[in-house]
Amino acid sequence: MSLFGDGLDAAVHKAFTRPAPKSAPAQMRYLVKQLKGTRPVAQLLRVSQRTVERYVKGQIKKPRPDLAARLEREVKKRWQPQIRARARQKAATTGGIVIDTRARMGYTAPIGSTDQDRVRHLTVALPPHYAARLFDAQEAGVGDQQLKEIAAEALKEVYFQDNGRRAGQLEEVRFTDIEHLEFDL
Repeated sequence: MSLFGDGLDAAVHKAFTRPAPKSAPAQMRYLVKQLKGTRPVAQLLRVSQRTVERYVKGQIKKPRPDLAARLEREVKKRWQPQIRARARQKAATTGGIVIDTRARMGYTAPIGSTDQDRVRHLTVALPPHYAARLFDAQEAGVGDQQLKEIAAEALKEVYFQDNGRRAGQLEEVRFTDIEHLEFDL
């Protein structure tokens, strides 16, 4: 489970104009339509082709929990790709992204300043270039650690340094022990 990746996906999902299919047969029909056949869906979900056909016909309605989770994840991954792309593009060019987090944060600074880590609850609007970096890194398939580093750099610039107006000697921001993390476009 990727905290940052899932948070970015959830922010983009808020832009959807229609809800994704809820029932297992409807989700299965959607995947069959998207992947153009029952065999690719069966391979994707690691079930038999006959099982997929039964879901499409409505003979099976309630999947086991692990299959239900895989099914929902695959449907959401493919749902409304143009709206998803438009939301990402808007955030990366004009709108930016809002990060709401409760985590332990500290920083490395010159001698004599108080740089002790402490739990902070921040809601900060990040500029569009950081939204673009986060989405590009997520597309490239980087891990949560790199996404966390990008977010920490963004918080350093926007929150701690106030876009260059203070704390100019700040070197690094530590972003650890994340209790809550949510993104919004």
